[in-house]
Amino acid sequence: MGKIRITQVKSAIDRPKKQKSTIFALGIKKLNGSVEVEATPQIQGMVAKVQHLVTVEQI
Repeated sequence: MGKIRITQVKSAIDRPKKQKSTIFALGIKKLNGSVEVEATPQIQGMVAKVQHLVTVEQI
């Protein structure tokens, strides 16, 4: 499995608690923050839940 870079591009303010928790679980700490993670099925599922708040790039 490859690595992906996840960047938060929209604020999590005024979003449901599950979406805020997912952003935190991905390791993103603030707006425009990025993390590089392995593209596991679990991570891809988390990204799918908050796809309107993040962008994803293959590394």
